[in-house]
Amino acid sequence: MPRLVSSLNLADARRMISAGERKASELKIPYNIAVVDAGGGLVAQVRMDGAWLGCVAIALDKAWTARAFDAPTEELALMTQSGQPGFGLNTTNGSRVVIFGGGIPIEVDGAVIGAVGASGGSVEDDIQVARAAVAGFPG
Repeated sequence: MPRLVSSLNLADARRMISAGERKASELKIPYNIAVVDAGGGLVAQVRMDGAWLGCVAIALDKAWTARAFDAPTEELALMTQSGQPGFGLNTTNGSRVVIFGGGIPIEVDGAVIGAVGASGGSVEDDIQVARAAVAGFPG
């Protein structure tokens, strides 16, 4: 019988983080990876050995942003540039909104059930690590 999923759980988060860590290791960059549930609450987070301390909060905020707006943060980056309709979005929610790549919502049957955020390298590397973590989702 298939598992009904309404939110990411700890087992999901552990698998996703493990997949993200594998990609980070391939890139030879220590990462911070965070997974939030459907309500945007932290399920699990890891700071790989040597990962920047300043990226701990960024990874969590990327995951939260992806869930709060049900969109990858790389898409928010495009719509929040000067002159675009979302300009200034990053100054809302106590400046918690992250508008550069590395946060991705997790969707099952059209419903967002959580999100992942990765921070530690370039934006392009962050996106790769976050995508690898998403690919690790067993749903």
